[in-house]
Amino acid sequence: MTKKTFSPPNILKNAHVQSILNSVGPRKYRAKKIAKNLATRSMVLTTPSSVRLTAELDHSKNVQLRSSKNSVIILLHGWEGSSQSAYQLTTADHLLKQGYDVLRLNLRDHGNSHHLNKEMFNSTMIEEVGDAIAAFLGEYEYPEVFLAGFSLGGNFTLRIAADRAKKLNIKAAVAICPPIDPSNAMTVLNNSLFIYERYFFRRWTRSIKKKQKYFPDHDFGVELKKVKTLDDVNKTFIPKYTTFDSAESYFSAYALIGDRLKNLAVPAYLIASKDDPILPVEDIAKIIKPENLIIEIQDNGGHCGFIQDLWAHSWIENRLVEIFDSHLGNENDCAQN
Repeated sequence: MTKKTFSPPNILKNAHVQSILNSVGPRKYRAKKIAKNLATRSMVLTTPSSVRLTAELDHSKNVQLRSSKNSVIILLHGWEGSSQSAYQLTTADHLLKQGYDVLRLNLRDHGNSHHLNKEMFNSTMIEEVGDAIAAFLGEYEYPEVFLAGFSLGGNFTLRIAADRAKKLNIKAAVAICPPIDPSNAMTVLNNSLFIYERYFFRRWTRSIKKKQKYFPDHDFGVELKKVKTLDDVNKTFIPKYTTFDSAESYFSAYALIGDRLKNLAVPAYLIASKDDPILPVEDIAKIIKPENLIIEIQDNGGHCGFIQDLWAHSWIENRLVEIFDSHLGNENDCAQN
């Protein structure tokens, strides 16, 4: 059984090492090998409002376990990640070996899907993600459905679990290092190691350029030439290309603070680390905690890393199996603190 406390070897305790190894190095190498060996079915899920999101489905080859579990785990990636991110692939591979089918769902404008929808992605677009899950479950019937998300995907996970878990037949959900107060998180990001701000700036502006390629009438050109930082992009693009008049109002719209999760009717786990260099763990205290929310705060782990060895295997992968296994077949499941 996986220990509920994560304790990496001393050589891996640095928060930046944890965060970086989540996506590059040995984990990325293993992920590429995994991708070649998966018999993945790629699909486009269309919602009632004609939004199209891409996803990748894999069936477990462990016939005995798959038959006994008869379950699917839906994985949501982080901001500017995708279903092909290293952490998505290695996590999916581990879950598949444990008998779970896995759907890796891409958010709008992620995973090379910029051509599918004209309107730009923003983090408040929760309805279309829930609708895409519903579309998938309308085609593939599973008695047991679980949801897990990393970083921004974790934020989506908790909101979907609070708003639509019963309708989507979600039995339990896990959010790994989700942004709680995005406004404060942006401040912390700007004051953290410079590579994080640069990473997200490059990824976001590259995404905007892709959008411009497929929808030239957006006419992003002038704005893109002016922006130099993430703050510039927020202040320029949010008022012009979303329904929000400021970055602050936009951040507030998808924050998890206060009683945002009050309607949580299924067990949901929030796993975070004290040394997360991107998302401040202190923001968790801003949540008015509902009964069904279980909070697990680790001393180490960085941002979504929880790397436990030099091959970059993540403790989170075993922890997900332990959590979801514990909720299999439980009717009227209620989380315990």
